[in-house]
Amino acid sequence: MKNFRVQIRAYGYYSDFNVESEDNSKAFENALVDKLGKNDIKWEKDGFISKSKIWVTYEEVINANAHQRPLQSEEGSRNRVGGTATG
Repeated sequence: MKNFRVQIRAYGYYSDFNVESEDNSKAFENALVDKLGKNDIKWEKDGFISKSKIWVTYEEVINANAHQRPLQSEEGSRNRVGGTATG
């Protein structure tokens, strides 16, 4: 099972929620329809988007703690970069 973040902008409203499903299009579609059918999604007014347009976007949420190494590492800095300025 994978976790997906879904954002919907439709008819002047916006919603942002997560859906868990298998990694195939039919399973994702079914999970999304089930989530919408439960009627537990909070919709907020969105005054920036056209009321006649519909956007549905989704992305996989990756757990950053699943990796054993850090995503970024800290390196020591040099004492001096370049020459001195004279004026």
